[in-house]
Parts: sequence; structure tokens; C-alpha cells
Amino acid sequence: MESGTCLKRIRAYLEKRGWEYEYHEEDGCGSIDFSYRGVPYHIWEFEEGERGVETNLQHGGRQEEVLGDYETKLIEMIESWK
Repeated sequence: MESGTCLKRIRAYLEKRGWEYEYHEEDGCGSIDFSYRGVPYHIWEFEEGERGVETNLQHGGRQEEVLGDYETKLIEMIESWK
């Protein structure tokens, strides 16, 4: 995967919303940290046989793994906050 292409749809979504975030990439996997209404959120991409992410978007203080089309699922989670 090209550098800077990890979590591209999530980053574009956050930028569209005007939300500040930090992005880091290592070994072809991205990591995003941002806050919404004072709550810190994290998205960590991994590849252990299957590519996925670990995130606290849905349950705040609890991490969960999301596999498959995880970028679509993460955007749906964020949109449910409205």
C-alpha cells in the first residue's frame, strides 16, 4: 500500500467535517487520533492475516476490532453521533 493511502476515506471525512486529527503511518498501517465534544477517539489499522482496525468509536472507553469494509463502518459509526 502506498504511503499516505491508509485510512484515506476516514481522513477525508474528518477533513470535510473540519475536525482536527493526528495521523501517523507505520509499516503500511495508519493511525488516527481525534477528539469530538471533548472525548478522545482512536483508530488503529492492523494487518494480522486480515486487515482491520481497532477503535473506540462505538463504545468510548472500550476498544473493538472492525474487519471487512471497516472504513464504511467507521464512517457510519461517526454519523450516528448526530
